[in-house]
Amino acid sequence: MSFLTLDHVSHHYFSRNNYTKALDNISFVVKDGEFIALLGPSGCGKSTILSIIAGILKQTTGEVLLEGKPINDSDLAIGYMLQQDYLFPWKTIKDNSLIGPKICHSKTPEVENEALKLLKEVGLANVADSYPNALSGGMRQRAALVRTLITDPKILLLDEPFSALDYQTKLKLEDLVSKLLRAYHKTAILVTHDIGEAISMSDRILLMNANPGSIAKIFEVPIELRNETPFLVRKHPKYQLLFDRIWEELNKNEINPEQAKGAANQDES
Repeated sequence: MSFLTLDHVSHHYFSRNNYTKALDNISFVVKDGEFIALLGPSGCGKSTILSIIAGILKQTTGEVLLEGKPINDSDLAIGYMLQQDYLFPWKTIKDNSLIGPKICHSKTPEVENEALKLLKEVGLANVADSYPNALSGGMRQRAALVRTLITDPKILLLDEPFSALDYQTKLKLEDLVSKLLRAYHKTAILVTHDIGEAISMSDRILLMNANPGSIAKIFEVPIELRNETPFLVRKHPKYQLLFDRIWEELNKNEINPEQAKGAANQDES
């Protein structure tokens, strides 16, 4: 049985006199422990898909199942990591990481120890008692990752969590997130418009069209790339081959190739 299933999902945004079709007939399945990337330009509905999976939005038509149950009937924890870290500035990094357990009334000494362990794993043990304004953007995103993982979510939804970071920090965080998700056997869905990021982190890439959002093509990432860290993937000969195939499909489907070109130039610099 599939871990996550989207079956003919469409979504409309309604206004007083009209509506916009954001998603059209989206269908895909995700296996337990799999890492999926949703790749495409702004406005193609990638974030809308994450909001539907998270239960924030209700799809207009279609079905979303998590371990065979409708998403709103599932009691499985879902982690959501955004582009902004949304740390509370008046709380320490340790206290920020424990927000979820505190809200769920599950904050115990064992959970606190697990939070400290995770902070150590991401290199933040020495700033656990510091406040967010004392940390760099990359460190804040690492703290946000700990806050997401401490609730032990069965699936992580990553909505362009590295896009606001400088390139060096972005690559380091890609490696860190990939390592932790594999170590804790987490299922994840990443939203990105960066071809290199999609290839280097995921097992499969769902390339999307816009207006309305639909799936243009699905790419399997070669096992040789999946066995490498995201940083080393970019040095592998098969990386460029897959990059070129995705680039060709972008041009064929006229999916705003300028955004993808920017990512390509960044990878080559």
